[in-house]
Amino acid sequence: MAQGKRTFGIVGLGIFGSTVGTELARFGNHVIGVDSDEQAVANMIEKISQAMIVDARDDVALREAGIGDCDVGLVAMGDDLEASIVAVMNLKLIGVPVVWAKARTKTHHRILLKLGVDRVIQPEVEVGQHIAQVMHNPLVRDYVSLGNGYHVVNFRIPESLEGRKLAELPHTQDYDLRCVGVMRGTEFVGQDGSGCTLQRDDLLLLLGQRKDLRDFAASL
Repeated sequence: MAQGKRTFGIVGLGIFGSTVGTELARFGNHVIGVDSDEQAVANMIEKISQAMIVDARDDVALREAGIGDCDVGLVAMGDDLEASIVAVMNLKLIGVPVVWAKARTKTHHRILLKLGVDRVIQPEVEVGQHIAQVMHNPLVRDYVSLGNGYHVVNFRIPESLEGRKLAELPHTQDYDLRCVGVMRGTEFVGQDGSGCTLQRDDLLLLLGQRKDLRDFAASL
């Protein structure tokens, strides 16, 4: 279901902040981006709704830039611990209802949580874990963590399973997994219990806990 358009404030327009801001704008949202670096702001002028030179440590300047009227604020500065903390405090002060923030270290992460940040992101750690999972098994194309230990994993069907019926796979009996569906290119062609015949390079979408998913992948 599509979400209604919202207003986002991005504090810090480095690689991370500018990427998030550009994508949010591409989705049709109103995005205000601020940074103290003139070149970083210049790079974003045509990519988001508004880009301004603002010192995030100045709550008055943030309010005047319109950040206080945003539905969600993202503090995307991770390298400067002090600036990040002050920016978060300022977003809270000027009334931004939902605040996300980037953290560089575990200590930074803990401090941001203590300040009441709604969600703390560690992009390098999260992306690194994601890549390791995919690299570990060549049949895993991608995966999404759903929380509480559950994941949806995208498996590429190997040659050994070509021609077998989806219902014949042991994912439910032996591994406590649920099939979400099978993708063939951009087409959804089968789901749990169907008579779908698997083809090489089909993508099998399975829902379950990590151990079951790992054991199933090792059996292929």
